[in-house]
Amino acid sequence: MIDHETIQRIVDAARIEEVIGDFVSLKKRGANHIGCCPFHNEKTPSFYVSPSKGIYKCFGCGEAGDVVKFLMKHEHYTYPEALRWLADKYHIEIKEEELSDEERQRQTERDGLFHVSEFAQKYFADLLWNDEMGRAVGLSYFRSRGLSDDVIQRFGLGYCLDEWSAFTDHALKQGYSESVLEKTGLTIHKEETGKRYDRFRGRVMFPIYSISGRVLGFSGRILSSEKQAAKYVNSPDSDIYNKSRILYGLYQARTAIAKAGKCYLVEGNVDVISMHQSGVENTVASCGTSLTVEQIRLIKRYTPNVTVLYDGDSAGIKAALRAVDLLFAEGMHVRLVLFPDGEDPDSYAQKYGSTALQQYLAEHEDNFIMFKTRVLLDGVKDDPIRRAELVSETARSIALVTDLIERAEYVRQCSYLLHVSEDVLNNAVSKALVQARNKAYEESKKGDHGPQAAPAGEAAPEAEPRPEAPSPALAPNPALAAPPEVERHLAKLLLDYGNESLVQTFTADDGSKQEQSYTVGEIIVSEIQGQQLTFSHPLCQRIFEQCALMVEMGHHIDENHFINTNDEQLRSFAAALMMDTYTLCVDSWKKKDIYTPKIEDNLLQDVEDSINLFKSQRIAQIIDQRRSQLRTAGEEQQAQLLAEIQQYTAIAHQLGQALGQVITPHYK
Repeated sequence: MIDHETIQRIVDAARIEEVIGDFVSLKKRGANHIGCCPFHNEKTPSFYVSPSKGIYKCFGCGEAGDVVKFLMKHEHYTYPEALRWLADKYHIEIKEEELSDEERQRQTERDGLFHVSEFAQKYFADLLWNDEMGRAVGLSYFRSRGLSDDVIQRFGLGYCLDEWSAFTDHALKQGYSESVLEKTGLTIHKEETGKRYDRFRGRVMFPIYSISGRVLGFSGRILSSEKQAAKYVNSPDSDIYNKSRILYGLYQARTAIAKAGKCYLVEGNVDVISMHQSGVENTVASCGTSLTVEQIRLIKRYTPNVTVLYDGDSAGIKAALRAVDLLFAEGMHVRLVLFPDGEDPDSYAQKYGSTALQQYLAEHEDNFIMFKTRVLLDGVKDDPIRRAELVSETARSIALVTDLIERAEYVRQCSYLLHVSEDVLNNAVSKALVQARNKAYEESKKGDHGPQAAPAGEAAPEAEPRPEAPSPALAPNPALAAPPEVERHLAKLLLDYGNESLVQTFTADDGSKQEQSYTVGEIIVSEIQGQQLTFSHPLCQRIFEQCALMVEMGHHIDENHFINTNDEQLRSFAAALMMDTYTLCVDSWKKKDIYTPKIEDNLLQDVEDSINLFKSQRIAQIIDQRRSQLRTAGEEQQAQLLAEIQQYTAIAHQLGQALGQVITPHYK
């Protein structure tokens, strides 16, 4: 267990903009940092990080919390794991008591998968450098591919002995369970014989890391000439590894991608490592699968600009065509580099060197849609039918481009290449857009009825990974419409300034002026409860009730209570209130000899005016309710309602005078 004092030191040391900046490309905007949300797909940044308040908030999907909550959500860490990650980052020592047997049994299966994967990576790397066979086979192979010892260590490469169960036996001796070994895919169990063996035996090992550097799985390349064996074998999907949602090399490349504002996308693991060694460190690859939407969204966290590098043969061109349509559909800006036939980034770098590789990349980047149009145009010649098909195919690609200005420029350039008017191509693009929307609508309708059964005789298709569904808290809910502005502002005052002391002046019984100090929270709670009023918006009311309880118990109002609550609706709403998304450029105004007041300078007036305006609006609503009740009330009840209306109207007049307003009576 981590003691409370250590937890506080960790939280105090953690800088939220630094931590989130390791996973999301952030840009400073005023007092905040802003970027694209890592929890949902978006084209316009709506993810705010406030260093001063230590919170993040996405105004698109509603996700919100503090630095620990971010790690738990983004990396799927447990609370202790998130704290340990932060402690390691900020070099804070954690002293823990040794786990008891009972506590060890309670450790999650997920922890076990992480632990055994990290253990396996260290084991394979140790064999590569220190075992005779590992050096003779594994290390010599990597060096024959031109990889330096430095880059081999940076990517944690290793070797698995060509023995039936060497790794499995070693892991079992170290106390790892057979169940965990099988669930990670490191060990395969043959039910027919009851024997277990190493999945990756006789292969060089490429560990696959999460964005934060945790080992999730492996890709193993066979070195023998055995024809029946697959060239590459990857870890199966597990609770911690899903190949369609991971990019090989992203952990090593993420900083370079954000810095360069561009990502190179290649086909294989060795291509990634070779590019890094050649100085092109902003390079990643898909993990043994065709490019997926989830992988594209990983890249988009750091940059919208992607250059696709594929082999120059027909297979490479086809792979590029498939990948780029997906990239365009996700709003990415795509360019393409094709290597000469028979070459790939790795072979080109080995043959010509890193300088020549970087020069080739700079000189051969091509606009993808223009490239695709030219490639397809070569096979059309003068056939009118195939030319019409080409126009339609080009239009479908252009329709995937989400930026309207960029789309218009593609129409202009491609219409020139295809010898058709811009109007004709624009019409074809519009038709493609309509078809795409209709298709999406039909697919969404099918999705409402659950997965469709596969036709007889066919295997059911593998489930397509879906982005995480929005939190139930964000589902349309009439009760959670935007609150009245004055209610929102009062709730914000409670969270931001609830503990600020203010001095109120009042007239004593003897006519003298007296001063009394109260907190903002005490003033708001006292005034609203004194009139027995409530907030019309349920979340504003819940914030008020919980703040009132803290005030009544003599405690400070703790804004962290709302940021760390498990209630997603309340946490998201509170973070939105606390996040100042607009910042006044005070220094710019000072240069013009204009000195802008801070909210703290007029805090008392702001609090009093807000309370009076709130009372005015809520009392007006009460008067409207009483008037409505008059229509159906009996004589006795009518007299009571009229008396209440008169009473509330008198209060409304007083409030109106305090606010400089004229309150019109709600009855005649």
